[in-house]
Amino acid sequence: MMKNIVIVGATSGIGASLKEILQDKNEYTIYATSRDISKFTYHQNVNVITFDSQNGFSDGQLPEIIDALIYCPGTINLKPFHRLTENDFKNDFDVNVLGLVKAVQACLPSLKKSESASIIAFSTVAVQLGMSFHASVAASKAAVEGLIKSLAAELAPKIRANVIAPSLTNTSLAEKLLNTPEKLEAGNKRHPLQRIGNSNEIAQLVAFLISENSSWITGQVIKIDGGMSNVKI
Repeated sequence: MMKNIVIVGATSGIGASLKEILQDKNEYTIYATSRDISKFTYHQNVNVITFDSQNGFSDGQLPEIIDALIYCPGTINLKPFHRLTENDFKNDFDVNVLGLVKAVQACLPSLKKSESASIIAFSTVAVQLGMSFHASVAASKAAVEGLIKSLAAELAPKIRANVIAPSLTNTSLAEKLLNTPEKLEAGNKRHPLQRIGNSNEIAQLVAFLISENSSWITGQVIKIDGGMSNVKI
């Protein structure tokens, strides 16, 4: 039986890479969401639906059974703490946390009908490793980690819930941090493995975590960060 996978934020970055990985496999039907559905190209295993962090999903677009929900939207709002406004914190929290809450609450009845369901959300290395100028995004992503751990406890054993915490990854979200050769080189050198991440390798981890091969993994914050959080060279 085909598994139904909901990817929130599938037009770019990790979400787009995950859609590419899964759509050609005959075991998945994908419900790929974005505020701008014009960015999608047709594929027989992909259903395009709409979602935004303020209003959630459009009515009637979710399948009766959902086997995995992956919430990809995020923010990179890097400023010195004294320049961060209350609205900065609110916007990061709205996108990273409340959008996730809306997605999970909307999908939960359908997730509960699956024989083996999974929820995946994203944090950042900046929660584990204190980093300058990351106060707002780190605060909201720390809330994501707490939320997912709570859900892993509350929804077990029926639904697994995990977090992926990447470091700097070459996606459109990080474009301003990587838009010159000098910035890219500096980003590479900050990591023990001497390079930044790419969306495909993060997406491959997501694909593993929604598969039966990870059926004994829940409540985890899995770091994929080039060694940054644990290794100093």
